[in-house]
Amino acid sequence: MGLICVHRVKKRSVHCLIVTVSDTRTVDTDKSGKLIRELLEQNEHKCVNHVIVPDDMDTIEQIIQQGLINEQVEAILLTGGTGISVRDVTIEVVEKIIEKEIPGFGEIFRMLSYTEDIGSAAMMSRAIAGVKNSKVIIAMPGSSGAVKLAMGKLILPEISHIIYELNKDKI
Repeated sequence: MGLICVHRVKKRSVHCLIVTVSDTRTVDTDKSGKLIRELLEQNEHKCVNHVIVPDDMDTIEQIIQQGLINEQVEAILLTGGTGISVRDVTIEVVEKIIEKEIPGFGEIFRMLSYTEDIGSAAMMSRAIAGVKNSKVIIAMPGSSGAVKLAMGKLILPEISHIIYELNKDKI
């Protein structure tokens, strides 16, 4: 019988940049971005900034790069632009920026989406996570149901651990 190893680190507040990618959402209609912020704050994490940007590669890249150089930001959480339509370009931008992908995020997100929520349509999600400059970048779909699933089952349980792993050699 094998041993089960559980990796846990002391939970600590993580400082996040929230980016909603949408051509149509506004501050008033951005339910998913607001949900990310609420869930972060309920779990004692901090929102450094929350912005809405259009589905445009250059604009998405620019806001991610700003987050990467902002010393206050430890995690960049994007919602929207992860599907397969022509305007969905978030994933292409994130793939270009990250140094290392965290493939388990997208794999587990799609599995959970399939079994708990949307069935076979889960295969169309291109959710992704990766790291750059000792920061984590996570891109999840734009629906509030997808955000609730990603935040509740994957991001909130592990974000402190991810940031610890990315910075443990600096401690």
